[in-house]
This record gives sequence, structure tokens and C-alpha cells, in this order.
Amino acid sequence: MHYYTFNIADYRKDTGHLSTLEHGIYRQLLDWYYLEEVPIPKETQTVIRRLRLGSESDIQSLQNVLNDFFFLQDDGYHQLRCDDQIHKYHGKAEVNKVNGKLGGRPKKTQPVISGNPVESESKGNQEPRTINQEPINTRNTVICPPDGELESKIPDCKHSEVISLYHHHLPTLRKVEVWNAARQGYLRQRWREVASELAQTKPIDSADVLGWWSEFFQHVGKSEFLTGRVNSKDGRAFAADLEWILKPSNFAKIVEGKYHGAN
Repeated sequence: MHYYTFNIADYRKDTGHLSTLEHGIYRQLLDWYYLEEVPIPKETQTVIRRLRLGSESDIQSLQNVLNDFFFLQDDGYHQLRCDDQIHKYHGKAEVNKVNGKLGGRPKKTQPVISGNPVESESKGNQEPRTINQEPINTRNTVICPPDGELESKIPDCKHSEVISLYHHHLPTLRKVEVWNAARQGYLRQRWREVASELAQTKPIDSADVLGWWSEFFQHVGKSEFLTGRVNSKDGRAFAADLEWILKPSNFAKIVEGKYHGAN
């Protein structure tokens, strides 16, 4: 990312206790986070060198900022707002490609799935109507609407129901055992993209969006590559999991059918 919004009032409210040095460190860390789109390294020496800090007081100021505004995970120091903004950025970057492939809302015959889906789901062997084999009519392609314009039309993301659909339609893929903030963010953004497209023409509810996900996971199940039934081009075995599926670039390629057919 080369641009991010900066709310001066919010920043001043949250950082009024910082010294001038700590302000400089914090702003450099934010720029680093957004530009590289990765958490701040947990190897403190790398950060010290990158920010050109030298004295003990400099290093203590760095630690103060990290303690106040970031939280440590295995891959580095995270900040929820940064992660959220990066996810939204990638979602908007992919939305034009994805929206052109998403098609219409599910038919009214699509069963409402709550909790564990029933086995007798209708048309279980159909590809998602959103995975079009014919050229897309670009005149009907939806450009991502301004933030908030469709919010009232979009139902809340149903995390547990989508996970249940994933387990139901893709039983051979890795089970979801940990549902952390990063994974929640991926699903929330993909849910919003799908729901925004479906809501363009008619009012929708959660069942409509879940119907789309049901067909989408059935489509994933037809890919020998994604389900590990064939090796990749370099001869290595591969099987997708839900987090991999939900990442923006992977999701767009699946919708476009790039992992189906010849691999």
C-alpha cells in the first residue's frame, strides 16, 4: 500500500502520552507496516537498524510504542487496524475482477443451511452460477460501491455457517481448528464482496449469501489440484485449506476457474 487514511483527531486522542521521539517511531512503524503489508518483525535488532535507533533511550521508546499499540504473534508485531485496512485494500483491488464473475443471486429453491448442512442438498453437482464459462458482459460488471453505501443491505458475516459449509462440501481438506483475527478478516471481506454483488439487484438475507458459498465450495471440490487429487506442476502434493482459499488473489483465481481443468 502506498496510501492510507490518517485521522488526526483519533491519532491525537490515542497518542497524547507519547514523547516527540515516540511519535516519530510510531509513525515510521505505521508507514513500514502499510508499505510492506506485513507485521513489524519481532527481531528487535532489525527494527532498530531500520529506524536508525542507537541509544538505550531510543530502544526503550521503541519498546514503549510496540507495547502500547501492537501485539506480538508468531510472525511479528500486529496491529488490528493495520491488518484490517490491508485486507480492505486487497479486497477492493480484487473486487472488479471478482464482481464480474459472481453472477446472480441463488435460486429461491436453494435450501437454507443452518449449522450442519443436510446431505440431500439440491443440485449438488452444479458449479456455482458465479463461475462463468462464457465471456463476462462488462456492461453489467459492478464497480465497488463507496464505503457504507450498501452496508444496510449486507447481512452480517456468518462465520460458523461458512465453516460448516466448508467442512460439509470439502471433507478431505484440512479442518478449521483455529479461527483467529486474521482468518476472520479474510472471510469477512470475501463475504462482503459476495453480498455486495448479490445486493445490487434485489434485497438479500444471510441464506442468499450462504447459498452462494455452498455452490462455491462445491466448485472447489471439483478441482483435482485444490483437493490434492493431483500433484502440482513441480511434482509436489498440494491441498488447499480455508485460509488459503480466502486470501484475495487465491479467491479470485478460484472464482475465475484457474485451478480447474489442466493443472
